[in-house]
Amino acid sequence: MENHRNVSEFILLGLSYGYNVQIFCFVLFLLCYAALLGGNFLIIISIHCSHLYHQPMYYFLIYLSSIDICYTSTVTPKLISDLLVERKTISYGNCMLQIFTMHFFGGTEIFILTAMAYDRYVAICKPLQYMLIMNRTKCNLLVLAAWVGGAIHAFPLFGVVICSPFCGPNEIDHYFCDLFPLLEIACTDTYLTGVLVIAFSGTQALFPLVVLFHSYGSILYTLRNQSAEGRRKALSTCGSHITVVILFFGPAIFIYCRPPTTFPEDKIFALFYTIVAPMFNPLIYTLRNTEMKNTLRKIWCQPLLLKGVQK
Repeated sequence: MENHRNVSEFILLGLSYGYNVQIFCFVLFLLCYAALLGGNFLIIISIHCSHLYHQPMYYFLIYLSSIDICYTSTVTPKLISDLLVERKTISYGNCMLQIFTMHFFGGTEIFILTAMAYDRYVAICKPLQYMLIMNRTKCNLLVLAAWVGGAIHAFPLFGVVICSPFCGPNEIDHYFCDLFPLLEIACTDTYLTGVLVIAFSGTQALFPLVVLFHSYGSILYTLRNQSAEGRRKALSTCGSHITVVILFFGPAIFIYCRPPTTFPEDKIFALFYTIVAPMFNPLIYTLRNTEMKNTLRKIWCQPLLLKGVQK
């Protein structure tokens, strides 16, 4: 721990573009963050105020939206504010906190998405037993398991970084404190550590991927015997979830499940799972979901129309 005291702060190199591009990115990311907060809070409030709250899929969607807000807020406000300053710094303590919260909320989101896939599998493949299997107690246990899974994912990775000595270079070639860029500037050979991190991340990703593939494989097999209307409705709901999974899993797997090195393109891929995917989640789940669209109209549009008529 003595080695840590030589580095009290880190310098973030950020997106490393010119001033005009950084101003453009500031406006763009500020709008994205506002849309992300607005969209996810809209989903949370709308489900809480409607009958959808008692349906397992939307119960999980509340947690997904809540985690999206927490997950993105660990990185995006700092990124936005850094775009306006020339020297981008972050204290050692805040850097370690960012590492932990990123992996905690990111790991929890992966397990929530897995629980949602399991919910769709039960709803389509075992419809007569759906409410018995997916009762509120089971849903609460799945949510608890997701939080525990997030902690199991985050603590070892956090331990790897906090036990690494930082005594010399303090420039991180990223816009936030990420695992591999930090290990690159540690004052020791971290290749083996990086390999262990990849092995751990791959093992952690294996269970959710198996559940996802099994769930959607079983769903596709079951749908072949249903009517065209039944297939269309089921695929519409599942299509939203599959889109969210691809947007989140794809870039994350590319960065964390490969040889322990960094590439310039990593920052662009990181934007997808830290900003883009959480921002599009509300749109994906509302524009492709008839029940959500009807609920939004009932809760938000009808009262406004009634007020207009009364005036």
